[in-house]
Amino acid sequence: MADDERKKLEEEKKRKQAEIERKRAEVRARMEEASKAKKAKKGFMTPERKKKLRLLLRKKAAEELKKEQERKAAERRRIIEERCGKPKLVDDANEGTLKKICKDYYDRMYICEEQKWDLEREVRKRDWEISELNSQVNDLRGKFVKPTLKKVSKYENKFAKLQKKAAEFNFRNQLKVVKKKEFTLEEEDKETKKADKAEWQTKK
Repeated sequence: MADDERKKLEEEKKRKQAEIERKRAEVRARMEEASKAKKAKKGFMTPERKKKLRLLLRKKAAEELKKEQERKAAERRRIIEERCGKPKLVDDANEGTLKKICKDYYDRMYICEEQKWDLEREVRKRDWEISELNSQVNDLRGKFVKPTLKKVSKYENKFAKLQKKAAEFNFRNQLKVVKKKEFTLEEEDKETKKADKAEWQTKK
């Protein structure tokens, strides 16, 4: 009986242990699946894919830039041909033909300069009109252009005041007035008169 009970207890323990292990395995499997799902969601843009995408974007930008440059070059050639015409053959031309070619080029250049001057004048006129309209709008809104104020140092003001005081300061005004009449012209005249007379005349 004791052996049977012991066996039953051992079997029960083994069964419980197996049940615990099975549950742990299920939980572990569930956690691994969840982590894989998270990685699949978050890790769509892996570093390799990012690098590849960056290279593709650079390649696309380089192609677009090249196409834009080609388009601008073609537009430039078209405008030059339209304005200047195709280059003339001057190697085998005689003097009359060369003169005619030079005259044509001069006339064309004159017309281009005239058009350029007209366009520049029109641009200046439009700029002036725009500035006038802006000033009118600002006047109506009550907004005025604030002039840029000059920075003035406090020390400059002090120095200016000191210089003004120094200019007003007169050294002669600070001197004391002496009222003694030791040396006057009248005394000098008396002395000269006494010197003119002889000694025997002065003595009595």
